Amino acid sequence: MLGAIAGDIIGSRFEHARIKSKDFELFNRQSIFTDDTIHTIALADSLLHKIPYQEKLREYFQYYPNAGYGGRFRRWARSSKPVPYGSYGNGSAMRVSPIAWFYNTLDEVLDAALRSAEMTHNHLEGIKGAQAVAGAVFIARKGADKRQIQDFIQDSFAYDLSESLDEIRPGYEFDVSCQGSVPYAILAFLESTDFEDAIRNAVSLGGDSDTQACIAGSIAEAYYGGVPTEIADETLARLDSRLTDVFQEFQERQLRGTRDEGREKSK
Repeated sequence: MLGAIAGDIIGSRFEHARIKSKDFELFNRQSIFTDDTIHTIALADSLLHKIPYQEKLREYFQYYPNAGYGGRFRRWARSSKPVPYGSYGNGSAMRVSPIAWFYNTLDEVLDAALRSAEMTHNHLEGIKGAQAVAGAVFIARKGADKRQIQDFIQDSFAYDLSESLDEIRPGYEFDVSCQGSVPYAILAFLESTDFEDAIRNAVSLGGDSDTQACIAGSIAEAYYGGVPTEIADETLARLDSRLTDVFQEFQERQLRGTRDEGREKSK
């Protein structure tokens, strides 16, 4: 989950800057968390405390009403009777990474990703984007190599990952749809050499940089075995106590699970 948050914060100041380069300072005073981080931590909070996703997303909207949400999500969050609004936007994919760490089988992850998407993003593409990212994070943390991850995405979700970033970058436009942003965020990870490079790749597309870096970062964290200490420290320093507390609780749960799994294997 920290990889997603780091990507959001690093990409936040480039969302409308249309940068087309990997050469930039990772953090400065303008580097802040956005709705991507808030939704991600709200989803983690939901999983930890067994409270419906919908309730937690609406609760966190009240805590952070000015974090860059889309107009339809704002109306949904404020509604007395919220219903799915058929979105195929990448909001379903940006928030999904905690699911990939919480569940223990791919089927569970894909089912939970569907449920996390369909409360708002019940369009087929919105669901597909969430499942693709959650599935990629899950199999990456279970040891899949990049060829296996690419094959899984292409075979299961029919995303075209055949072009290179260098081919895509010059003509790529700002796009908040799942189909127009998620495949390229995944490609940013696939072409990376390490965690930081995945983030730089995603930002360099010049698109929805915070969300695409959030997605690329979520997969890169799982694949590369964590977030580099310097990036992690800069990221956590930009969270408030509410967000930090949930993040730490989620991390502690994962550490307990890892220790328990290790003890089972040693028996």
